[in-house]
Amino acid sequence: MNTYLLSGNYLGADGNKGLLTEGGTSRKAAIEKLAASLGGKVTAIYYALGEIDIYGIVQMPDAGTVAAFSLAARSTGLVNTKTTALLNPEEIDEASKKMPDYRGPGK
Repeated sequence: MNTYLLSGNYLGADGNKGLLTEGGTSRKAAIEKLAASLGGKVTAIYYALGEIDIYGIVQMPDAGTVAAFSLAARSTGLVNTKTTALLNPEEIDEASKKMPDYRGPGK
C-alpha cells in the first residue's frame, strides 16, 4: 500500500453547511467508507484552522486508486482536494541507492 497526504477545502456555503449539519465524525465516517470502497484505508483525519480545512492520511493500492478517491470527492462540487505522495524512510533509502545519469541545467 502507498501512503498519501490529502488536504481539502470545503467550498462555499453548501460545503461548509454540510460539515456544520453532519459534524466532523460523520464526515470522517464518509471518508473512511469511500477509502474502503476502493480497497484503501484512512489512518488519520484532522480538521484545521486556517488555509486548509481538512487533512487526511490514507493508504491506497496505487496512484490510480487515490486519483479515483479524489475525483469522487471533487465530483460533489463541495470540496477541493490536493494529494501528496508520502515516502517512508526505507523508500528514501532505496531511492538514494539508484543513481541515474543526469546533468543539471547549465552544467
